[in-house]
Amino acid sequence: MAVDRQEVPGSPSVTAAGSPVPAVKRRAWYVLALLVCLMLVNFADKVVVALSGVGMKKELGLDGSQFGVIQSSFFWLFAVGSVLGGWLGGKVRARWLLAGIAAVWALSLAPMVAQVGFTTIIACRVLLGFAEGPTVALAMQVAHSWFPAHRRSVPSSIVIAGAGVGPLIAAPVLTWVVEAYSWHAAFGALAAFGAVFAVLWLLGGDSGPEGARAVDRDVAATVLPERVPLRRLFSTGTLIGMAILFFVAYANTSVGVSWLPLYLREGLGYDATTAGRLVVLPYLGAAVAVILVGVLSGALTKRGVGNRVTRGVLPAVMVLVSGVCTVAFSSLDRGVPQMTLLVIGACLNSAGYGVAFAGLADVAPAKQRSTVFGIIAAVYSLGGVVAPLVIGGLVDAGESAAAGYGDGFLVLGVTMIIGAVAALLLVHPDRDAAKLAAAS
Repeated sequence: MAVDRQEVPGSPSVTAAGSPVPAVKRRAWYVLALLVCLMLVNFADKVVVALSGVGMKKELGLDGSQFGVIQSSFFWLFAVGSVLGGWLGGKVRARWLLAGIAAVWALSLAPMVAQVGFTTIIACRVLLGFAEGPTVALAMQVAHSWFPAHRRSVPSSIVIAGAGVGPLIAAPVLTWVVEAYSWHAAFGALAAFGAVFAVLWLLGGDSGPEGARAVDRDVAATVLPERVPLRRLFSTGTLIGMAILFFVAYANTSVGVSWLPLYLREGLGYDATTAGRLVVLPYLGAAVAVILVGVLSGALTKRGVGNRVTRGVLPAVMVLVSGVCTVAFSSLDRGVPQMTLLVIGACLNSAGYGVAFAGLADVAPAKQRSTVFGIIAAVYSLGGVVAPLVIGGLVDAGESAAAGYGDGFLVLGVTMIIGAVAALLLVHPDRDAAKLAAAS
């Protein structure tokens, strides 16, 4: 049986007492900060179309269904990029891979600075989606490579928090750029930001010492085999349940990114400035909630609570309650109660992502983690394909814009509730890790 490198005195990642050396620990948090910036750019790129939506629809004469196609097109090759990026994650050094991905982002955004047509916009969004497909999976792989298994909940949650910080910063800034200049200028600003990140990552980003370990060990000391056939891995209840949970949660996330600014303006009647401020609230709450839940999960783990609760039940319950909130606010008129439910739902939906990824890492062997994360990302990206199209169709079919949006969020909420219940029944990281270890 392989020895856990973390416990070997003299290992580059530990002191004689078995603790991480200060230099490695500082580097770990520096890389984590870069990964948060990566997620910030990633989600700012997603939300820019929604923030530009009113001007874009007017300039190009688009209806709701056509705009839904633009939003959905981002995810057409997202799954392909996720799987390919996950495969490359085990073969190409993270320093070069993530820098290259960020450079492609910048290239896909640059044409939008000029006058473009419907087809060009779709082509650019498809390329951007392909390049962004593996981002979350690779960011998690790199983050986990700097921290041992029992310390991953908080770093995972911090990385996911970057997804909330992205729109949080982007919404008011890009709204100002759109109003002061044009929606084309907003795309130009993001293209420049992506290029700057690529350079910063080349200078300081890379995988950590934990990524070199042949085996991994969870809190209960279950030693996973070096490799498990993917068919066996994806027949475990944990991976099936997590795939379902991520699918419905990401459907909610994609609707928020692609339609929330338009919902606030077209469905609820807020002006551009007010909508730009209100759209920040779900992301602000989500960024805080993700970190708090990561801390809570880590604290429960230290107290001996099993991974089924901390990394399975906890995120599933959050998505379940988020679905209930989504159903509830879909029938309310605009006002404080409605916005409160909307924000709570967004917070809970996002908060479970980080600890759920830690649950995936409990079952996936270290050498296969990037592949597993990539496949899961490919599965949940389908939620990003379907949800914007459904919302766009329902908006056009509704008696009014408000009624159409209400129907769309009602369908979304019910879907989330069903998916969360399935995950509650299926996810059990400790049990499935033990089965994989016993079968090796």
